[in-house]
Amino acid sequence: MAYRDLRSYLAALEERGKLKRVRKEVDKDWEIAAVCRQLFYKMAPAKRPALMFERIKGFNIPLVAGVLGASREIYAIGLETDTVEGINRKWDQALEKPIPPRIVKSGPCKENILMGDKVDIRKLPVPIWTVGEDPGPFFTSPYVITKDPETGVRNVGTYRMEVKGPNKTGFLIGKVQDAAWHVKKNDDQNKPTPVAVVIGADPSIGYVSVSKMSETLDEFAVAGGLRGEPVDLVPCETVPLEVPATAEIVLEGEIPANARELEGPFGEYTGYMGPAGQHPFFVIKCMTFRNNPIYQAFISQRPPSESSCIRGIGREWPLFKHLKYVLNLPVRDVRLKEAGGSGAYVVVSLKKQFEGQVKQTMYGIWSLRSGFGKITVVVDDDIDVRDDFAVDWALSWRVRPDKDVYIERDIQAVGLDPSQAPPSVPQHHPIRMVGSRVAIDATRKHEYPAISLPPKEHLDKVAAQWKEYGIED
Repeated sequence: MAYRDLRSYLAALEERGKLKRVRKEVDKDWEIAAVCRQLFYKMAPAKRPALMFERIKGFNIPLVAGVLGASREIYAIGLETDTVEGINRKWDQALEKPIPPRIVKSGPCKENILMGDKVDIRKLPVPIWTVGEDPGPFFTSPYVITKDPETGVRNVGTYRMEVKGPNKTGFLIGKVQDAAWHVKKNDDQNKPTPVAVVIGADPSIGYVSVSKMSETLDEFAVAGGLRGEPVDLVPCETVPLEVPATAEIVLEGEIPANARELEGPFGEYTGYMGPAGQHPFFVIKCMTFRNNPIYQAFISQRPPSESSCIRGIGREWPLFKHLKYVLNLPVRDVRLKEAGGSGAYVVVSLKKQFEGQVKQTMYGIWSLRSGFGKITVVVDDDIDVRDDFAVDWALSWRVRPDKDVYIERDIQAVGLDPSQAPPSVPQHHPIRMVGSRVAIDATRKHEYPAISLPPKEHLDKVAAQWKEYGIED
């Protein structure tokens, strides 16, 4: 049965030992960020739990983080499956057979309704994530709902939101995002853009919000496909939009037409501060919330992080399918390394049939998404792309630098890439938009000597009886 809301999902995580409660009082303006970062520094992914901070200094609302992507295991629980392969099947099912949402009259998210000057988002425990660098608190896990003013197609996306006052936030929406097109279309008619922001919902909503999909798809329908039943939506109080009925917190309002102001900087997924710039802002008219609401945040910034884990899982399978089933390339596995923000650094293993296939693979990666593969490495199918040592070994001994390294210049770059320009240059400045990429063919080009290891059958036999040797407890 699908998770009804964030609360039922948290109960499932706790039952499996994947949610830890922090009962020590913490300060949202420095301590939460530091604890979350140490979680990723100190604990192996398989052991890493989601966190609930129960006592936040000055607030009576708990905060949860890592609940969608502290690890791949947690991501799988969020989709009610046990394996990464199960995750892929869930996504295939959801995209092939989306289930439209169901409109209901009311829901728990309406238990409390604040209007006008009674709205004060500063009463929410929104953390400061990069102390000394961020200008203030930022929402990192908002599910932002807008509609195309021409087609009426709904979009749900996640964009950073800087707290600017009791009823105002900044917005950073990339120019290629669906919501940015909605804002532009409204701006062209000098009309404000209605917006609803959901904080805390069942995990399927979070997963679709951070995933890139066709602009013709309703993310709530895809969420229904993930959970196997419709998402219940309720109409907003002040804007012509709908939100999940069991959401923890909902902010309603609008982005004023053709209005921009300074937003940022913010610690971004590259591991560096993203530059400040002139961006839209959000004026909040209404805030609804459940009794005893729970605030949800993403652990972002420098990878590894919750956001890099979520992005990697959500992007690897579509890239694999594109290479293997659309381009018919003999690909074994694909890895988007978290160090590259799950996009900039791609490693692909290939059962190469002829030399030209390596280049086909490189261009296949680049053709799917412009931000993929600033660094692209192609290895043979005997190399496990998830074993960094094996990849480094292939790079060391299967690459001829004068023949196997390909550099492409004057291609579309990622605006947040700090190598493009100094911090003083705004994110959307043209100098940030044109860059380069490198691909390395780390496959064997001729017959190689035998690998200098004991025979595999000997290694397997010893592994099977390893405890008998008394070497490791």
